[in-house]
Amino acid sequence: MSLQQARLRRPSLRRRLLVFLLIPMAILLLIDSVLTYGVALTYANRVHDRDLSDDARTLAKMLGNERLGDVLTPQARFLLEYDPDGRSYFAVYSSRRGLLAGNGELPQAAGASFAGATSTLYDTRLDRHRLRAAAVRIIAPQDPGDTLTITVAETLRDRHEQAREILLLATGMQALLLLAVLSLVWFGVSHGLRVLDPLAARLAARSHELTPIGGADVPQEILPLTRTIDALFARLRSMLALHDRFIADAAHQLRTPLAGLSLQVDRALADPRPETVTDSLLHIRRLTLRAARTSSQLLALTRAQASPLETVDRSLLDLAQLVPEAVSMRVHEALAAGVDLGYQGPAKQPLCILGDASCVYDLLDNLIDNSVRYAGRGSTVTVNLQAREDGGANLSVEDNGPGVPPELLPRLSERFFRGPSGNGNEEGSGLGLAIVQRIAERHHAEVIYQLAEDHGLCVEVHFPPVPTSG
Repeated sequence: MSLQQARLRRPSLRRRLLVFLLIPMAILLLIDSVLTYGVALTYANRVHDRDLSDDARTLAKMLGNERLGDVLTPQARFLLEYDPDGRSYFAVYSSRRGLLAGNGELPQAAGASFAGATSTLYDTRLDRHRLRAAAVRIIAPQDPGDTLTITVAETLRDRHEQAREILLLATGMQALLLLAVLSLVWFGVSHGLRVLDPLAARLAARSHELTPIGGADVPQEILPLTRTIDALFARLRSMLALHDRFIADAAHQLRTPLAGLSLQVDRALADPRPETVTDSLLHIRRLTLRAARTSSQLLALTRAQASPLETVDRSLLDLAQLVPEAVSMRVHEALAAGVDLGYQGPAKQPLCILGDASCVYDLLDNLIDNSVRYAGRGSTVTVNLQAREDGGANLSVEDNGPGVPPELLPRLSERFFRGPSGNGNEEGSGLGLAIVQRIAERHHAEVIYQLAEDHGLCVEVHFPPVPTSG
């Protein structure tokens, strides 16, 4: 495909505006031509009707002064029969003697009333020709008991020719006016689109900036487009910030286990004794698991921060079914850690929220993992689900471990913050509760941290009720 063909295929705002203007103007010109022809024909009919009536009255006056016998005088016949184009007809009827003169059997006006010398106009046909006729009735000058009806008729050809002449004259002038208007429109559209040049120049001058492009010089009609672009830039800035933060977090969190891996490898190479190699491999395994979990937590946190819940598909979730399933998946791990993991909640009554199932699974998984990891061996972890009075749901995970000092409770949702561990566990990444906080925010839920009655930690998540449609 050539460059010229590509330009023709590409949508053009200028061409679109001109087409939208040209088509209505062409339709208006056609309608105006029809109306102009109708007006011109009406005008021509009026002029010809007036002339036709005048001819009929003139002939009636002339015949009223003649002494008619069975034939007309040569002067009257010459006046009646003179027609250079052959488009006129006449007839003189006597009420007693019939047709006295004429060049056609003109039908008489049916039901016409003649008052004085007033002419009567009517439409008729003769030899498949449509005619317009004017009739005048007078008293015969020779016989007062006789009446003469003088009828003059003509074809409609002259009327239509005059109407077409007027139409051609008016259409030519209107076409010139239309061309002038189109020229002005072309100039106006081309000149008006130049207001986009500063916006295009600002965009072209940018390299990697994602700042808003709207300004005081942006036309009002373009504001929805610029606002959409600014919103897109804002989302891109957010995504790039998350990308940079993920890289920084990954470098920060993986640096220690990777350094430990390198150290253990060097230790095993320096001392090849079996007990030293075995101990190094155990450390390498622990550091590898720590690096894998940290990477998984970083990815989970990035997903939780990536976009608001409104931009993804939401569905109706039954927590009374989802939460017990999630708890059962962690029972074996809890038993291996020496923790008694239990669940309390409605058995058969559904408890629904609106959200994303995978995110809710991640939220509960991180809450259970945090309690199992920090409560310590021999502790008890209880997952509780209750319905709220407003139709929402309360999900809580409580343990009887060492807990955290009260002054540190507000900091538990911070990234990479780890409270003091009473059981010597330092394997946490400090991201679990941060992930819980972000997922709760996406679901418009509230996270509350408080000390349990037996010095443990209780984390409650208050989910809002399902919004009603309408």
